[in-house]
Amino acid sequence: MTDNHSNQSSPTRRPRGIYLLPNLFTTAALFAGFYAIVSATGDRFEAAAIAIFVAMLMDGVDGRVARLTNTQSDFGVQYDSLSDMVSFGLAPALVMYEWSLHSMAAHGWVWAKLGWLGAFVYTAAAALRLARFNSQVEVADKRYFQGLPSPSAAALVAGMIWLGADAGIEGADVWPLALLIITAAGILMVSNLRYYSFKEVDFKNRVPFVVLLIVVLLFVFVSIDPPTFLFAGFLLYVLSGPVITIWRLRQRQRRRKGTPP
Repeated sequence: MTDNHSNQSSPTRRPRGIYLLPNLFTTAALFAGFYAIVSATGDRFEAAAIAIFVAMLMDGVDGRVARLTNTQSDFGVQYDSLSDMVSFGLAPALVMYEWSLHSMAAHGWVWAKLGWLGAFVYTAAAALRLARFNSQVEVADKRYFQGLPSPSAAALVAGMIWLGADAGIEGADVWPLALLIITAAGILMVSNLRYYSFKEVDFKNRVPFVVLLIVVLLFVFVSIDPPTFLFAGFLLYVLSGPVITIWRLRQRQRRRKGTPP
C-alpha cells in the first residue's frame, strides 16, 4: 500500500532570514537617532543635531541600496518606518525640548505645558505622517510627497539647533522661534502640501557634466559652514511646498478657464 503523502509534492518553503546590507544602514540610522537623544540629555546639542543628519543620510542610503541590490522586503519596509519614528519623530522633538522648550517653564505653568505640547505635536505628526505614507505608498504620485517628509522636518529642527549651538546661542533665548519651528514642521508633515520627492533622479544612468559640477559645488558650499547652509537649504525646501501647491492650483484653475498657462 503506497503512502499517499509521499506522492504529494512538498510545499515550497520561503527562505527564512532577512537581507543584511540594507538593514545595516537602517540600524545605523536608528542608532544615530538614539545617540542624538542620549547626547541631548548630556547637553551635547551640537553632537545631537549632527547625529540626526547622519540618521537622515543613512535613511536615504538604505532604500537605494535595497533597490540597487534587489533586496527589498516587507520586513525592511516595516523596520525602516520604526527607525524613522525614532530618528525623525522622537529624537528631534526631545533634542529641541532639551535645548530650548524646557526653558519655557520659567514663564509660568501655561508656557511650560505649551513647551512639551509643541514637542508632542511634532512627534504625533511624524507618526501620522509615516502611517499615511505607508498606507498610500501604492497609489501616491511618486513625483511628490503629500506633506513634508519626516526626514526633512527633522533636518529643519536639527539645523536650527546645530546653527544655534555653533553660534553660541542659548536655546532659552530663542524659545519663541523654536516653538514656531517645531510646531510648523509638525503641521506641515500632516498637511496636503506637495513636496518634490526627487525619486525621478536616476543614479544608474549617465548625467550631463554640469550636474556633477553642481553636486561638487554643493559639497563645497556645505563644507564652508555646514550648520548655516544645511539649515538654509532645508528651510528653502520646506517653503517650496506651499509654492508648488499654489502653482499647481493656479495651473488647475487656468485649465478650467481654458486659458494657456
